[in-house]
Amino acid sequence: MIIGYTQGTFDMFHIGHLNLIRNAKNQCDYLIVGVNSDELVKKYKNKSAIMPLFERVEIIKALRYVDSVVECDTLDKVEIQKKLKFKKLFIGDDWKGNERWKKTESEMKALGAEVVYLPHTKGTSSTMLREKLNER
Repeated sequence: MIIGYTQGTFDMFHIGHLNLIRNAKNQCDYLIVGVNSDELVKKYKNKSAIMPLFERVEIIKALRYVDSVVECDTLDKVEIQKKLKFKKLFIGDDWKGNERWKKTESEMKALGAEVVYLPHTKGTSSTMLREKLNER
């Protein structure tokens, strides 16, 4: 059985989030989705999520592509992989070539897992939604 994992904030859930999760599920038997805690979002994005963690988790749990949801307070994929034992780590291909993700690729390979880059949905993002809200 192939266990897959992806992680995100999933604030103001949109079609890009759905595409990532659906495409990930198509490449594994069991998909675990990590949802970043409010504290983690503040720490690494320097902003607060618009939707509270509980609501973001409930939305992800409701998706038929998701087998399990975990709340995350770290971006350390090594720590998460050792705990969850996933074989495939899914991320949007807009991160491909990024130094952090090159390092993650090496770390995952050493643990017997692989980073799989999935097509990024162009034309939508939580940042774009925030900007549109601010215009109003």
